[in-house]
Amino acid sequence: MLTTRRHALDLDDFSVREIEDVLNNAEAMREILGRDIRKTPALRGKTIITAFHEPSTRTRVSFEQAGKILSADVINVSGSGSSVEKGESLYNTALTLQAMNADVIVIRHPHAGAPHFLARHLRASIVNAGDGGHAHPTQALLDLYTMRRRFGRVEGLRVAIVGDVLYSRVARSDLWGLTAMGASVVLCAPPTLLPVDMVNGYRGAPGHPFASVEVETNVERALDGADVVMPLRLQVERQRAGHLPTLREYSRAYGINARRLALAKPNALVMHPGPMNEGVEIDPEVAHGPQSAIEEQVTNGVAVRMALLYGLTTPAREEA
Repeated sequence: MLTTRRHALDLDDFSVREIEDVLNNAEAMREILGRDIRKTPALRGKTIITAFHEPSTRTRVSFEQAGKILSADVINVSGSGSSVEKGESLYNTALTLQAMNADVIVIRHPHAGAPHFLARHLRASIVNAGDGGHAHPTQALLDLYTMRRRFGRVEGLRVAIVGDVLYSRVARSDLWGLTAMGASVVLCAPPTLLPVDMVNGYRGAPGHPFASVEVETNVERALDGADVVMPLRLQVERQRAGHLPTLREYSRAYGINARRLALAKPNALVMHPGPMNEGVEIDPEVAHGPQSAIEEQVTNGVAVRMALLYGLTTPAREEA
């Protein structure tokens, strides 16, 4: 079954079945990526515009590659060098893009809620490629896909997310996806980098998806028995309140090194949303070690984004 969904703004309104549809379709797209000729006419005649108002390499390039492999026409727009620098509003910029008859607009924006605003006003399907510190649904989908490819399941996995949770849009979307799919999640960070509104306010709230999420400030306890270890990039560019004394102190207390990784299960998977601050949140020997799936995440990201673009632009079919 293909989803009748029009937008992909975050995973908070994705059903388990919709997530599974994306992951299943991503498996088929992964097969295309392994071919000598990586091309399929699935989206021929469709136009995809990527509008990135924040710097990006992995996400922007993977969306572009995904669209082109599916034979869509892909137009890239960045905030730098566009009319945004002249003071044009997001809405007027979007209307200009829509006038190009875009079927999908993929947007990354520094302001939380920007993709939701566009979804309310434009005819095109909107895909959130990261909005402020709010959400990054396609990163969460590729994380789920990477775990499922390695373990054959997501349900029952213990996933330790360590680091700058407060400013991480990846952590927020991962929480929605992981809890929906039945994983056990522990968030670990210094107290100053733990978001009270996202986790602590829901602890003990019966029925809330995050009620079972563990919160830990001791990294050794958080890693104990983990199937997946995911350090987060320390987002210095978003921090304004001096949450940490020094980067060296943070690395000493929370950095994922070989000694700490040994506390997780022997076959634990190491993941990272990128880009990495090697030597800060993760040691190079761990980032490039045998348990690392960080490069695999990049490839999986293309497959997942192919699956999502296909699902958003292809009419739904009823199951036989």
